[in-house]
Amino acid sequence: MSKHSIAQRVNAEAIFGLVPVKKSERQYGFWDTLLVTGGFAIATWCYSQGALSASLLSFPQLLLVTFAVGGIFLIVECLPVVLSVRYGIDLWVYLRAVLGERGVRVFATAVILGNWFWYAVAANMFGSSIAQIAAGFGVPVAPEAVSVLSIVSVLGGSLIAIGGPGVIKWTSRILVTVLLAIGVIVLVLCFTMAPLGDIVAYRPDLSELGGNGLEAYALAAEGMVAFSFSWSTQAMVLPRLCRTERGGYWGTVAAYGFIAPLFVFIGGVMAIVMFLVSGTLESDPTVMLALLGPQVALLSLMLVAFANIGTQAVGSYVNVLVLKAAWPKIDYRVLVALSAVYVSVLAFTGEVTANFGQFISIAAYIQGPIIGIMFVDLIVLRRRKLSIKGLYYREGHDCYRFKGGVNWVGVSTILATLVVALVFVYNPITGSIQSPLFCFLTGSGFTAVFAAGLYYALSRVSSIRALLLRDRSDLEIV
Repeated sequence: MSKHSIAQRVNAEAIFGLVPVKKSERQYGFWDTLLVTGGFAIATWCYSQGALSASLLSFPQLLLVTFAVGGIFLIVECLPVVLSVRYGIDLWVYLRAVLGERGVRVFATAVILGNWFWYAVAANMFGSSIAQIAAGFGVPVAPEAVSVLSIVSVLGGSLIAIGGPGVIKWTSRILVTVLLAIGVIVLVLCFTMAPLGDIVAYRPDLSELGGNGLEAYALAAEGMVAFSFSWSTQAMVLPRLCRTERGGYWGTVAAYGFIAPLFVFIGGVMAIVMFLVSGTLESDPTVMLALLGPQVALLSLMLVAFANIGTQAVGSYVNVLVLKAAWPKIDYRVLVALSAVYVSVLAFTGEVTANFGQFISIAAYIQGPIIGIMFVDLIVLRRRKLSIKGLYYREGHDCYRFKGGVNWVGVSTILATLVVALVFVYNPITGSIQSPLFCFLTGSGFTAVFAAGLYYALSRVSSIRALLLRDRSDLEIV
């Protein structure tokens, strides 16, 4: 296939992602949504999240935080997905009503820059896998070389992404199978290396926190809430392909609320077992897999390595299409190349992996206020009714056009929330807790709750309410 035809296909996909999908064109049911979304969510970064939780929680607490805390927020967070299915639109298109066209461009770009943190973690795991394989053949790899190998993963995945939709589809099918196999191998290995009673009796070392169990629990909860929020970009994209609102909503909730947490839990158990066996909490599954017999270890490590190339490929395709929609004049391949450079820098420095908890909170802080605002705007204020023609700026439908392309009600709410959260609740950059509220809502959870409350309060002001609801005379009949 020529480069010209590839560019045409990718551009067509980007345009299709913006245009409402007709009900007759939708292909996904509940199981399709569950498997596709779940497959995207269970990349090897789940093990890093699990190890972070295990460093702060006992085994019973690990169960509770992993499956309950993030799940509670997800049930509410995913409610706007119903509107994505109802209208067949990407929720980033809907956010034009909340942020304005230029506001969406700015925040969509910021969210995607934050999303790339995850891919730096996956790239570092690729480098670690190759290093473990080389060590198995008696060839030691220096730490500097591991960083260079991480970049190989980014470049390999980016080349696959340039191949376009057809290549990505088959890569995704292989990726899901490989990642599921890795999860099964790790779980079986965990319960054969250490007795169940020892795993359940595990208690983390909280000396750095002064033995403060409540603070440790809150920090772990913050990590899991941030983890669930970080998927909201993908949750806003895929459901428009679903045939029913129920299937789209529950398929998304089950994938992000059960399948992804299951692999986080596996990562937590793995870290506990490695601590029991070696005295060190280990977040990298390649270290555990290297303990298997030589042939099985080699196969497993290769699975991890190539799975992370696939993760980079799928992520590059999905995120760059969003950027392509926001910046349509920039060539798709240029955006893939720029993204590859950005992720390569993150992976080479190793700062994301070394400061995993802080980075995911930073990414979640950008999305938390948007999640809170969406819930109030869609469910409470607009009562699940939108003007599709207004969202696409059809002639004579200007209800979502704002001066300068920015809806300052939504944008100001986000900015005010970030200032309040950083100064008075939790600063993910420094890791400092400023308020007891953090122990009840977490930092990321606070941004969603506070933004929802502030946006609702502003919507009660008559002049602001009139501005936000000027679409009422232009509603679609659905």
